[in-house]
Amino acid sequence: RHKDVYQHSLQVLEQAAALESKADGPVPGPDFVLRFAALMHDVGKPATRRFEPGGAVSFRHHDMVGAKLTAKRMKALRFDNDTIKAVARLVELHMRFYGYGEAGWSDSAVRRYITDAGPLLERLHRLTRSDVTTRNQRKADRLSFAYDDLEDRIAALREQESLDAVRPDLDGGRIMALLGLKPGPVVGRAYKFLLEERMEHGPLDPAVAESRLRDWWAAQPEAAPAGAELSTTEES
Repeated sequence: RHKDVYQHSLQVLEQAAALESKADGPVPGPDFVLRFAALMHDVGKPATRRFEPGGAVSFRHHDMVGAKLTAKRMKALRFDNDTIKAVARLVELHMRFYGYGEAGWSDSAVRRYITDAGPLLERLHRLTRSDVTTRNQRKADRLSFAYDDLEDRIAALREQESLDAVRPDLDGGRIMALLGLKPGPVVGRAYKFLLEERMEHGPLDPAVAESRLRDWWAAQPEAAPAGAELSTTEES
């Protein structure tokens, strides 16, 4: 007796198409990726439907399940890999915003939203807005206001920081020079650590980034001085 997923999906598709931009805008219509993501965004709901105590219905993780089903179906239909990845990624991310509406996000959470969407951000904006089909006008207004607020915060952070391609404050060459490393998995871990610092705290002064990298390195098993284990064995 819950909302009909098929009719809802058609309505979201129509609303998404209506939000496409003109030829000189960020999402020129007709945009296949946006439209197919709108059509497929809830395809994971039947497999995840659960009847909760009290009569409520839940669809936990239908976004993740739906992304996998979408990719599988598009591969069977022989779409190219880039299109498959884009549509499946939008399906995977279409529920992310609802955490913002329920509880305020930190700047780091907004940065992650931007970077996780990457070049699909403008499409994600439109898909998320299109997914509101409730007849409850108060709820619809609340969701619209919350997404307006999120877009304002995204614009403000973009103005303050370079968020279109977030990178650590130190590149791989500097990491290797500071830690005396050669290319390899450890450099990748150090890079990932600095990327997390960048996401969590925003741009760091190079000196601060270097200090945090050294502190991180000191706690890694590979940082033990060469020969330390041998000398310990010899002493014993």
